[in-house]
Order: sequence, then C-alpha cells, then structure tokens
Amino acid sequence: MIPHSSSWQGKTRVEIIRLLEELAPPELAESFDSGRIGLIIEGKENISKISTCLDVTPSVVRAAIHNQTDLLIAHHTPIWNPLTSIHGDNVRLFSDILGSSLNVYVMHTNWDHAPGGVNDVLADLLGLTNRVPMSLGVVGSCSRNLNEIVRLLSAPLRVWGDVTSIHRLAIAAGSGFDSELINEAKSLGADAFLSAELRHSVYRASPLPLLESTHYALECPAMRVLAENNGWEYIDDPPVLLSLS
Repeated sequence: MIPHSSSWQGKTRVEIIRLLEELAPPELAESFDSGRIGLIIEGKENISKISTCLDVTPSVVRAAIHNQTDLLIAHHTPIWNPLTSIHGDNVRLFSDILGSSLNVYVMHTNWDHAPGGVNDVLADLLGLTNRVPMSLGVVGSCSRNLNEIVRLLSAPLRVWGDVTSIHRLAIAAGSGFDSELINEAKSLGADAFLSAELRHSVYRASPLPLLESTHYALECPAMRVLAENNGWEYIDDPPVLLSLS
C-alpha cells in the first residue's frame, strides 16, 4: 500500500526513510543488493521536495537540482561497485549531488518484490487479471495483443518465437530472462514471457515465446506511479534508442 501524499508532509529524512522501508522493506531485496539500497548518498536533513527516477544520470541530477529536490528516490543505484577512485563522468555526477546536498535513496529488488511495487505496477499497466505470483514477477490473464502492449509500454518490442495470441502472460520487469523463471512461468500456465535484456542461450532453451522490451520501459512505470500517487515529480530520462533495418 502506497502511503497517501499527506503522510509524507512535515516529515524529517529519518521519518521519510522509515515510511519508504515500510513500502519496500529492505529484507525483500536480493542478496546482491546488500549495500546498494537505502540512503546511498546522504544530503540535507530537512526534506521539502521529493522526486523519483529510474536511473541517477547526470541529466536526472541536473533536473533534480533545478527543481530544488531534497530527496531523489531511484530504482537503480549510481554506485554499483565499490569506488576506489573517482574520475571521469563520476566526478561531475558526484560533485553535483554532494554540492547540492541532495539525498539519494535507492529502492531496487526490494521494490521489485514488494506488493504494489515494480511488477504489480507493470501488471496494472498491461491490464493483467487473475494474477499468480512468481518468485520474481507475476503471471496474469492478458487481453492485449502485441501492438497494444507496444503502445502501453511506449517502447519497441522484439518477439522471439511464434506468438499468435496471448491468454496468460508472465512478466518480470528489468532483466528477468532467467531459464528457471521462464520454466516457472510455464508451469503456472503462461504462454508468453515479457522481460528485458535477453541472452541468446536463454532464448534457445526457452519453452515459451519471449517478448523483449527495454529495461527502462518495464521499470519506469513504477517510479512514475510512486511519484504521481504522492504529489512528487518523476524525472524521465529514457535511453536514446535507434532501430535500423
């Protein structure tokens, strides 16, 4: 359940973080996210404005500073690996963040698994009903055709395998093309599987047709809805994608 917008008003950073942890409990995160979620970069204590984003890119940070954001809630951490030096693009990124005292808070796989989180929002967007949870993602009844899915995602769709109609669609937002997960989806009655970043070997071993969208298109809806439901601003920064044929 996403708290009502009034629940965030007049709260300190510590109180807001406590609410975010109720929304996406840290214990739901995958083990590889240890140290990569929560308050990744500490900034000012008093929070007046909150924004959300998918990725903490230079463009997003500039927009956050411009709109006077105090707390930026991201899905992907800007620090994937321990830093032993700061150079190149990181110099400008972290200089801007630290110079503006911007807080950066990350909800990653804990938000993937949380009720009402990334996969539930994607299922809502696609109109999936009669849902059954998977170990990551859901399977649901689908009344959309491929063209409608493309329109709803506002992103290209690559179809691997023969798809005539979809009755039960499995979804795993982000990089969810995993052979065990695909087989789990089939056992739950799925006749197609939607995710991003497909490997050739996974497709060759798949018992289901696979629908490949972009990582951004599948995960950004949850961060947008989180912002919309709370009167915050979602800062959009989709990757530039050019298809040649």
